[in-house]
Amino acid sequence: MGAISPLGNSIETLWERLSTGVSGVNQLKSVPADNFPVDIGGECSEFEGKIDDFGQLDKKLKRNVKKGLKLMCREIQMGVAASQLAMAHSGLAEASLDPSRIGTMFGSDYIITNPAEFQKGIAQCIGEDGQFLFDQWADNGLVNVEPTWLLKYLPNMPASHVAIFNDLQGPSNSLTVRESSSNVAIGEAVTIIRRGSADAFVTGSTGSRIHPLRTIHVCLQEQLADRHSAIAGGDAAKACRPFDKDRGGMVMGEGAGVMILESLESAETRSAKIYGEVVGYGSSAVTRSDGAADFRRSLSNAIHLALNVAEVTADSIGHVQAHGVGGLRCDVEEAQAIAEHFPNTPVTAAKSYMGNLGAGSGMVESIASVMSLEHNHLLPILNCDAVDPGCKIRTAVSGENPGDSFINLNVTPQGQASAVVIRRAV
Repeated sequence: MGAISPLGNSIETLWERLSTGVSGVNQLKSVPADNFPVDIGGECSEFEGKIDDFGQLDKKLKRNVKKGLKLMCREIQMGVAASQLAMAHSGLAEASLDPSRIGTMFGSDYIITNPAEFQKGIAQCIGEDGQFLFDQWADNGLVNVEPTWLLKYLPNMPASHVAIFNDLQGPSNSLTVRESSSNVAIGEAVTIIRRGSADAFVTGSTGSRIHPLRTIHVCLQEQLADRHSAIAGGDAAKACRPFDKDRGGMVMGEGAGVMILESLESAETRSAKIYGEVVGYGSSAVTRSDGAADFRRSLSNAIHLALNVAEVTADSIGHVQAHGVGGLRCDVEEAQAIAEHFPNTPVTAAKSYMGNLGAGSGMVESIASVMSLEHNHLLPILNCDAVDPGCKIRTAVSGENPGDSFINLNVTPQGQASAVVIRRAV
């Protein structure tokens, strides 16, 4: 596993800070926060996009990654870094596996260009009256735009870079389903392995809500929590409050996570450490007749499908890693779906520690739950001091037994839900 998150650039640091109740939410520094309605978010402040952030690489790989950095925006850099960390952590890089049997599967958000890419070109097309001259763009503007700018922002590039850098010649796919991307990517990779078309997959997701343009979209379209609310008292770390009666909305974040998924035979042949087994997955998209997302139904469908694929009953699930975005309606409807299937199962929500990482959320959250199984320590929902009466779930208690399995849930604002079931390695 590998993770780039607001809680650090390694799974060890991620776990250390989660297990001690540290929040990765703080005042925004990478975007001009004074111009936005909110000024907080879960930034990956320890990730600078430098070659050292990509872990221990051999000389050739280090040179190739360093050369490729100029063709990666921040989201892609985080995805590639998490992949290289996971490759090293798993020993897959040193394994003598057939490269044509190792694939790459990545989820992402839609990735937006940085406005600075066009700044020089636009400046060349401004008339004396200060107006933009459209008829001059082809001759005077476009020639001042970096020819390879688009390659920095294509959502298929995380998987492409990882495959090229590591000579992974197996199946490759890129999925863009916002917050649901991680679980869908896991389900797709496992399906391909099960049908015998690959032995292993570098499976990840990367996303961000923190970006000069993306943050504007988020502020216009989604309900956001504010650290200046009475309950937060100016403390950014207290603003993200999933399922709490005083929650105020989502907190923006960024990050990436990667798991190495491998057939049991392949993993045992190379004596790899096995952390868990993906046994079930499901997805569903449901909207109401008025066009609004039906979070309860889509999540309930995804849960039902994941349990069926896993061939397990709901009462066998040790804990629920909830979407827990902090939205007023979304949290209530998610809680209804959870209560329908898991009325007595402890529920946690890693977003409470770091905000909504977009497409990166589900993978980092699943890594957090895998670490919970590894350490026999379940995480409480941070800042959930008093559960909303409308959210009839059993919230996790710090340090309680996480059980032998978990289900991870995520859903987009449009009602696209996904779920995966992972159980402890036997």
